[in-house]
Amino acid sequence: MAYTLEEFSADCHRILKVDPGAAGREQVRQKLEKLLLEDDFIAANCGPDAKGGANVLYADAELGFQILAHIMDKGHEGGVHDHGASWAIYGQAVGHTDMTEWKRTDDGTAEGRASVEKDRTYRLERGQAGIFQDHKIHSIAYPAGARFIRVTGVDLQTIARGRYDVAAGTMAMDKRPNFKGAA
Repeated sequence: MAYTLEEFSADCHRILKVDPGAAGREQVRQKLEKLLLEDDFIAANCGPDAKGGANVLYADAELGFQILAHIMDKGHEGGVHDHGASWAIYGQAVGHTDMTEWKRTDDGTAEGRASVEKDRTYRLERGQAGIFQDHKIHSIAYPAGARFIRVTGVDLQTIARGRYDVAAGTMAMDKRPNFKGAA
């Protein structure tokens, strides 16, 4: 029996209402991996006719989480950033995405300054999903034609998020539009 976006959205709501923490998010990650193996879901939301850029597939009115499809026609290597007080689960639908996690090496006390270094890098292939918890510093890179689903704890446009300049050793917190990538 097929697993649909509607069922996934309802599962996310049920899971996150009971446990909005790390264990609940892990359950959502596992459900996303199940959804990403559904050919009908991929064709409808991430196929060749899908609109480029970031597309909101579902926004939960009560809990605030969002499900977005990112349709990337051009390759892109994103900057180092965090999602502030939100988490994000990335799930690969088409192609692959290289995920890099970073860690701070300074004590965080100098405003506007941040020293970060790569902690680990891994690749998501179709059907795989990974979690960046609140404030986790990361970057992503993908080739042309990549498509992924991202579940976020909130509409990221509504909260301040960090951007890190590794070479300059700086960090800025600001609100900005949702990630569009190279569509």
